[in-house]
Amino acid sequence: MRTLGAAVGALAVASVGFAPSAAADDVQSKQWYLGPMQAEQMWKVSTGEGVKVAVIDSGVKADTPSLKGQVLTDEVPRAVAYRATDDFIGHGTTMAELIVGTGAGGGLKGLAPGAKVVPYRVELGGLKGGAEERKRTPEPEEAIRAAADSDAKIINMSFGGMAPLPKEEEAIKYAASKGKLLIAAVGNDGKKSTNSIGYPASFSYVVGVSAADEQGTVSKFSSVGGYVDFAAPGQDFPGWCDASFKAYCDDMNGTSSATAITSASAALIWSAHPDWTVNQVTRALIDTAGRSWPKKDPSTYLGYGAVRPRLVLADRNYDPGPADVDPLAKENGGDLLAKSASTPASSTPSPSQPPKNTSSGATSAAASGVESSSGSGNALWIALGAVAAVLVIGGAAVAFTRARRAR
Repeated sequence: MRTLGAAVGALAVASVGFAPSAAADDVQSKQWYLGPMQAEQMWKVSTGEGVKVAVIDSGVKADTPSLKGQVLTDEVPRAVAYRATDDFIGHGTTMAELIVGTGAGGGLKGLAPGAKVVPYRVELGGLKGGAEERKRTPEPEEAIRAAADSDAKIINMSFGGMAPLPKEEEAIKYAASKGKLLIAAVGNDGKKSTNSIGYPASFSYVVGVSAADEQGTVSKFSSVGGYVDFAAPGQDFPGWCDASFKAYCDDMNGTSSATAITSASAALIWSAHPDWTVNQVTRALIDTAGRSWPKKDPSTYLGYGAVRPRLVLADRNYDPGPADVDPLAKENGGDLLAKSASTPASSTPSPSQPPKNTSSGATSAAASGVESSSGSGNALWIALGAVAAVLVIGGAAVAFTRARRAR
């Protein structure tokens, strides 16, 4: 087993909690992005029904009120099923709720409540059984390969390590060749001088996600660079923070949450268009992302922009383009996905979660109002990408574009 000391970000430590049995509005009102993303309107078209999302994380507690009936524990292969529903840190359970949570019992409401989660538990911290448990807990590459062989369409990886591990990279390529949409957190090193983006987000064929706050600002903790593909909400809303599952904690900030919301966005699109391939779903996310800069010139902060699945769901005439052409082939250094894309998808890391109460970053976008039909600031976050991303240095706005992935 590998040593799991290096981490992209530390798990948030809770200091503020509230009972999950409280009124749903108490919790869900803190999910500030549901309004700007027009979740209620999207759910009239798609809830993610029929789509399975593999969540490779710290485990998923399947019996929280919001997850009852949402977690397909019987679909985890025995070889990688060890304690898949044990979650000693609450991270994987939070990701699952953000994707498919029903909101029952005053819990978190997932952006794709009609989708289902298949849990894969890897060593992200919080293991209680010592050497024997570490021995039996799957490595990330084992979980990725198992998910690749399943009928999950999307693989959510809200974790990251500092080193590129060959076995993990090969597992990523294998999953990509099977037509899976691989989505990973870019990490939370934005405040560090190294500002590194971890793996698997840095691997080719993985969609990397950065985090933003309610003001449409890229979070200061969010790593930035050439492997950011999209931005999504990732700051100032609740999540589980320990093994007790007695109270959510406020401000569970991190690119982990942004990754889960991006996975849910993809699930909404794929559910509405079940015959689309991974290339077409990815292209739809790129085409409709919130930005004002040229699509051919992605930002180091926002990538192709803020995820906006509503625009795909609302446009009956949207053309997703060719099924067998990878829209990220140039960045990926090749069109590996095209080999299987003509058939729809079938069959020591740590959570990418930084310390809580992290302030927002310096990269922001002005409100445009283009996404909200209800006014009153509901379009604020969706404005992310309304103007080109900039880094303010000494009062000067300096634009940055990202390096290409091709090696």
